[in-house]
Amino acid sequence: MNLEIITKEDLKQLKTEMLAEIRQLIKPEDRQNKQWLKSAEVRKLLNISPGTLQNLRINGTLRFTKIGGMMYYKLEDITRLLEGGNQ
Repeated sequence: MNLEIITKEDLKQLKTEMLAEIRQLIKPEDRQNKQWLKSAEVRKLLNISPGTLQNLRINGTLRFTKIGGMMYYKLEDITRLLEGGNQ
């Protein structure tokens, strides 16, 4: 049985790589044009399930605005969450 040990540095490197890829997906011109994302866009961007997104809303990790039946999320809040500063 092979065991691999994952260090904090490995996790930091993974975080850095993921942020770089997400930033590349969200081009700077897109950020200026689109500051609010719908739930489906957030789920696709973060690669999470509807239930996980709901939990992020419920526990206050990710702020949202509800208009009618649609929920919208600020792109800057999502970026802040990914960078580890969820306040």
